[in-house]
Amino acid sequence: MTEPRLSPIAAGQRIERLDVLRGFALLGILLMNIESFVGPMYESMDGVNPALAGADRTVDALIYFFVQGKFFTLFSLLFGMGFVVMAQRAAAAGRPFAGLYARRSLALLAIGLIHALLIWSGDILVSYALVSFLLLAFRDMPMRGLIVLAILAILGPLALMMLFGALGSLMQSTPELAAQWEELMSGQNEMLATMIDGQRQAYGSGGFIEATVQRARDLGMNLSNLLMLGPLVLGMFLFGAALIRSGAMVEPARHRRLFARLRWIALPAGLALMAASYLLMPTLDQRNIDLRMSTAFSLGMLAGVLMCLGYAAWLVRALESPALARPLSWLAPAGRMALSNYLLQSLICTLIFYGYGLGYFEQLPRAWQPLFVLALFALQVMLSRWWLRRFQFGPAEWLWRAATYLQRPPMRRRAA
Repeated sequence: MTEPRLSPIAAGQRIERLDVLRGFALLGILLMNIESFVGPMYESMDGVNPALAGADRTVDALIYFFVQGKFFTLFSLLFGMGFVVMAQRAAAAGRPFAGLYARRSLALLAIGLIHALLIWSGDILVSYALVSFLLLAFRDMPMRGLIVLAILAILGPLALMMLFGALGSLMQSTPELAAQWEELMSGQNEMLATMIDGQRQAYGSGGFIEATVQRARDLGMNLSNLLMLGPLVLGMFLFGAALIRSGAMVEPARHRRLFARLRWIALPAGLALMAASYLLMPTLDQRNIDLRMSTAFSLGMLAGVLMCLGYAAWLVRALESPALARPLSWLAPAGRMALSNYLLQSLICTLIFYGYGLGYFEQLPRAWQPLFVLALFALQVMLSRWWLRRFQFGPAEWLWRAATYLQRPPMRRRAA
């Protein structure tokens, strides 16, 4: 008797609501990232830009409040779900899983490095790949343990941020300590200013080589922030794993109480925390870290987690409505090609805005950026539907699967 062989999941075996969620997350990711394509990436990470006014400031505030920090967490949640689905299929087929999953993570790391170095330095795939190796350690952890560990992973870095902010406030309590603190922070502030100037020159007016050199610098800076970002990503991975292990995402009708709590408790709580963060400090000035700034930052990050879970729960609820399920199903093809579409977003935007492309860097007003995003995403939705009528996978998904399973899955539908 031949040993069962694990192969890439077929279209008929997919959980379509996960693809719809991925499509929805793609839209949110582009809404969040567009500011980093149009201008220096490190100027888009501090909340509301104080230099903006009128419609530009209104749009910036709305994106910050409802989008920033809410959709990369949703992507992370979905990644954790995919991990458990893959592990369950390996167990059902009686195949070893650790080696397969290691190849999957290494392939994602390679794709992420190519993306970060040659296309756009705001890449999240490298961080996902590095953190994903830790998931293997929790594969057999009981459900309660997954949830407790997820909460601790999310709260841990926020507690450190609060301690750092408290230290900053303490150091500014007397003139002598304030001078020492200012000297300590001056190096970081100069480095941040240098990075912003470098991005403006390399991406705004530089050629491809200059931009690639700057992307390498950006990647190093981004990886240095993994101590803060990594635990948050891991926590969302674990929450996603728990949602699949519990059966909530497979059979949501049997878990109505859970989804009701996410809709009516988690989302309002997240909105309240985000409102408190915004009122406390709408612009998070990294050059002056104190208790007020760290509190606003921590409240905003925690709000992002709760709002992400609430968004997902409302979308799951909408998919149970016949009137909403059909239009929302248009997101599924884009979600099935989430990796290809994520990379395509970066490729199109850098070719439009960067100096070696059309050169529209810092020329698209903030108020017009969401309209650009909606137009580009609509194009991706239509392209994804067209592509998947003819092919089994998106091009990046095909490459990722081929490297993971060490076989060439049939690309064309008729070949499959």
